[in-house]
Amino acid sequence: MDGYINQEEELHLKQYRMTHDSVKKLVCKLAVPTIISMMITTIYNMADAYFVGKLNSNSATGAVGVVFSLMSIIQAIGFFFGHGSGNYISKQLGKENNDEASSMAATGFVYSFLGGIFITVIGILFLEPIAKILGSTPTILPYAKDYMLYILLGAPFMTSSLVMNNQLRFQGSAKYAMFGITTGGVLNILLDPLFIFTFNLGIKGAAIATVLSQLIGFIILFIGCKRKGNISIKILKCRFCMKFVKEIVKGGTPSLCRQGLQSVSNVCLNLMAGTYGDPAIAAMTIVIKIMGFANSVVIGFGQGFQPVCGFNYGAKKYERVKEAFYFCVKFSSVFLIFISAIAYIFSPQLIELFQKGDEYVANIGAFALRMQLLTLPLTGWITMCNMMMQNIGKVVKASILAAARQGLFFIPLIFVLPILFDFTGVVIAQPIADILTFILSIPLQILVLKEINRQISFRSLEEEKIKSINE
Repeated sequence: MDGYINQEEELHLKQYRMTHDSVKKLVCKLAVPTIISMMITTIYNMADAYFVGKLNSNSATGAVGVVFSLMSIIQAIGFFFGHGSGNYISKQLGKENNDEASSMAATGFVYSFLGGIFITVIGILFLEPIAKILGSTPTILPYAKDYMLYILLGAPFMTSSLVMNNQLRFQGSAKYAMFGITTGGVLNILLDPLFIFTFNLGIKGAAIATVLSQLIGFIILFIGCKRKGNISIKILKCRFCMKFVKEIVKGGTPSLCRQGLQSVSNVCLNLMAGTYGDPAIAAMTIVIKIMGFANSVVIGFGQGFQPVCGFNYGAKKYERVKEAFYFCVKFSSVFLIFISAIAYIFSPQLIELFQKGDEYVANIGAFALRMQLLTLPLTGWITMCNMMMQNIGKVVKASILAAARQGLFFIPLIFVLPILFDFTGVVIAQPIADILTFILSIPLQILVLKEINRQISFRSLEEEKIKSINE
């Protein structure tokens, strides 16, 4: 009984802090662990490309890029259930509906694990056709199949780990989320060379290292959910009801659009780059990994904003929601300008880290990287707008914006521009998509901010009425 009381007291204390402490301090406090988590996750995604690149095979490096599309699908399922359940949890905690939050935590976890099992079964049954659909050339196909098989076996743990990670973040427990993700990431970096070179397993070793690391991370996150002050995952509290399904769809659809379309866009990119040979796929794979590292910092900072937004929106503290949003936009934009300038100068050296000795890959990779860095600073505004819309329940606007960058704009561009500009068209498709998405985000966010201002005005009027009645 004492343990239960302490748990309730911890939750109430957390709710108070999230709705009363300084917004800037809260965002930074929550952002640092999530930035570390995102950076480590990206580093270990880069680690596979880095160590596989040491095999001196463009086909093997290309296979990592091909299977990355599958991993994006797995991540899309995890983020769908993680953000869908996490959004609901943070708002319920803001309203102090702790039992409801606990039921949603279990529901999101169970649904995601079942979704991961489904991906595993379908993926193994149709291994070769899927590898071809994802963009494998005849020379890349054998490597892609070897790598993909083990990744599929770890799918249930990947999806449910992402759910627990996001649920912990939305509760304001970013440190526990960071520890689970970081441990898995560090393990992957250590195990990659062991399995690839020491055990002489090649690209299979990279996949095995990734899956083992994900399994360890899953166990740590599950334990973290049981720590004092966090919502425990109690399987028996899972609800197969339409209400929770609707809430998950409402909060998770923008993430599904964003991550799912990233997978589709990667497939399209591989298909178009593949017409220029395996070196082109290898170069674009490396560029995607490097850009993912820069974006991970912004996404991590945005994820520090999400629980602050969710708690305060649920508590009807709309001024704090706006304050947090503008703070995050300013910080992320300044950071991206700085990192883009540094990476632009050292683009050739960054590419050579992954594929040393291949001058052709280095040259086209450096050119592609520089083109994408030109528009990278725009993604700070885009990311924060998308996260705010998602958190406050603007599903349609959030989904449109989430789909725009990698889907609505990029996919048509990646097929049209190469016809007009040859390989340069492949390279400039993403920067142009970024510009168009930025333009689209401005009117969408203006509408959201106007609605927030109306809610602030309405609440002020209500408070004045109550005050005059009491007087």
